[in-house]
Amino acid sequence: MTVSAELLATLTQMPESLQQEVLHYAEYLNEKYSQAQTDESPKKRRLAGSMKGTFKLPLPDNFDDPIEDFEEYM
Repeated sequence: MTVSAELLATLTQMPESLQQEVLHYAEYLNEKYSQAQTDESPKKRRLAGSMKGTFKLPLPDNFDDPIEDFEEYM
């Protein structure tokens, strides 16, 4: 007996309320499976050195000085 035939035979023996539950669960599984298929797309890899040129060296002489906005907290 095939899975489809077994499933149909089992469903016909169930009351209507349980058939509704099985239908909802089958729809949930179908949606979950279709989402899993779309989520398997390759993720973008980060490129090494993509921030190159954004930091200017050498640092200014006052780099380690306290920030004036935080004086009241110190």
